[in-house]
Amino acid sequence: MANISPFLDPGPRTRPNSLALAHLSRDCIQPVYLQDASGTVDGYAEGAVINTRFGSFPHSTLLNKPWGSQIRASVVDTGSRGRKRKLNNGADGEASNNVAKTPTSEVATPKDLKTAPSGFIHILPPTPELWTTSLPHRTQVVYTPDYSYILHRIRARPGMKIIEAGAGSGSFTHASARAIYNGTPKNAQDARGKVFSFEFNEDRYQKMRKEIEDHRLEGIVEITHRDVYNDGFLVNGESPEAECVFLDLPAPWKALPHLSRRKPTPSELSSCDLDALDTTDSEWKSPLRADRTTYLCTFSPCIEQVTRTIDVMRRLGWMEIEMVEVAHRRIIVSRERIGLNLPPNERGMNQSAANVEEAIGKLKEIEGRFKKFHGKTEDTDVNMDEDDEAVDNKHANGDGNTKVDDPSLVKPWMAGRLAHRTEPELKTHTSYLVFAVLPQEWTESQEMAAFETWPCGKEVKVIGSLDKEARKREKRELLKGKKRKKESDCKAEGDRASSPKKSKVA
Repeated sequence: MANISPFLDPGPRTRPNSLALAHLSRDCIQPVYLQDASGTVDGYAEGAVINTRFGSFPHSTLLNKPWGSQIRASVVDTGSRGRKRKLNNGADGEASNNVAKTPTSEVATPKDLKTAPSGFIHILPPTPELWTTSLPHRTQVVYTPDYSYILHRIRARPGMKIIEAGAGSGSFTHASARAIYNGTPKNAQDARGKVFSFEFNEDRYQKMRKEIEDHRLEGIVEITHRDVYNDGFLVNGESPEAECVFLDLPAPWKALPHLSRRKPTPSELSSCDLDALDTTDSEWKSPLRADRTTYLCTFSPCIEQVTRTIDVMRRLGWMEIEMVEVAHRRIIVSRERIGLNLPPNERGMNQSAANVEEAIGKLKEIEGRFKKFHGKTEDTDVNMDEDDEAVDNKHANGDGNTKVDDPSLVKPWMAGRLAHRTEPELKTHTSYLVFAVLPQEWTESQEMAAFETWPCGKEVKVIGSLDKEARKREKRELLKGKKRKKESDCKAEGDRASSPKKSKVA
């Protein structure tokens, strides 16, 4: 249980030395590695502390809690943190002696900590969706609407092997690891699901490797530092036998020649305006599984990249090529109360007219105040005092003619009407997704086996069992038969028309 990644099985409660996500708001999630410290950490006598805009939260208050628990902020000794820094800098020796005498090295237990009124957070288990919104950005991130659709289109499922080129920030890596997980492979020959990730940048590769180790995904994700344009996708000289491929590269068409069933010829590469492959091995090794269809997806932000990629795909034998753009739009559902006399600046309050009568009454009230301010006489047929009094009676409950329920009888989250609208900010374009399929390799032995199962040439009344002349002869006989039938029908119709009609005898 301890060796399983928290992304795959977080368990019922938080554990030390494991990743957790502090949920501050819907769009603000902070990752934290929980520590079970036994001494002062970074000047805090309470041990490791996470600081947020809602207050300070010692790790001791976050450990052994059920996932989803609400954690209140605690009062921590920030003064000892400053004195600790002075002690490390050696700025004041006398002050350091005083600090050494103070009992700040004692660790405060959760029972000793006092609750602060600054706020609270929720502690959540790590998932690929939450990790995507909280991970440190190193490159452009593949967000949840994109990678969920990609994994569906490339047929990722437990037990499959995926090639990912361009690990970047690791968003797609974590999502694909969960999609193909059916147990940790014990050795290289174990046919369980695995993700083979490739990264060209050395700094991003080191950070990504550290994250994979911290998240305990090293048995499921194998990351390699390599330039796939020139060196391909083999792992330790062997084929990963991948069935799904995802390319998040600036020029994905340069990596396509390495994703072939056979070695592309120089003429094919020259037609694609690509250089010849620099391979010294006499035997070509494909990184793809030979007996399965391979599904490919490329992630390109510019349409020029898409056109160049599709051109190379067609020349190298890829089929069913399709481009997709995912437009994500969030629908916000909330309750709101509408009325002119509702308290302002409160959540869910819409200070507008609830109905026509309330709007007319408000207009009359404004018109009456305008005439009274300018000292004009009132019209004879309209008594503004009575109208104002009527309007005040109408709006006594803040909802015009509508009757407002007793607030004590209505639950706060059920007050008002249910409304839904799209989010105000517009999501911009992320990238274009290009999908393609490479059919499985078909050998002579497979052709013979298929011929034995479904023999060709022995069918009856099937186009494949007759030659061209026989099919033409059958077609002529069929047309002649239709012509004879039509002539006989016309002759019978003419005979009936020419025969004299018998007169009726009275």
